[in-house]
Amino acid sequence: MHRLYEYGDIAVFWDSEKCRHRKMCVTGSPRTFEFGRRPWIDLTKAPTAEIWETISKCPTGALSCVYTHNVTTELDMDNCRSVAFTSSEDGVRQQTGECDFKKTEEGWTIYHTEVAPEFEGKGIAKRLVYRLVEAAEREGAQIIPVCSYAKRVLDAGKDREQ
Repeated sequence: MHRLYEYGDIAVFWDSEKCRHRKMCVTGSPRTFEFGRRPWIDLTKAPTAEIWETISKCPTGALSCVYTHNVTTELDMDNCRSVAFTSSEDGVRQQTGECDFKKTEEGWTIYHTEVAPEFEGKGIAKRLVYRLVEAAEREGAQIIPVCSYAKRVLDAGKDREQ
């Protein structure tokens, strides 16, 4: 299971397949990470610095984070994609990236991920992939990553020693 949590200036990724429940997160920021709560991660409960420091100690890489860089992501099911936007001070939104998929009988095929050059290397593409994967998992759909970037994101850490 893949989950993306976003709030303010931080985006947190959780990959349950990597998680070994060593409880470093729960002891590091118990207000943020609480196993009995749904969702179990609540980024509103602690300062970004505390959350970031706690995640940096995750021994399996199940948790990771990036700054949002004032970029929001959302799911656009009508157009089969997740999209990233920046907003100007006057509220004008500009698209800065997208991750496209196609629904088939086999599942959701992620075939393209792209971020504007000035936003590359900021974790936005990973946020877009996670946004799609989370939605597909909630629908019970198989994920078929043919996009090389999406495949790399989903395969990351599978060979990591636990």
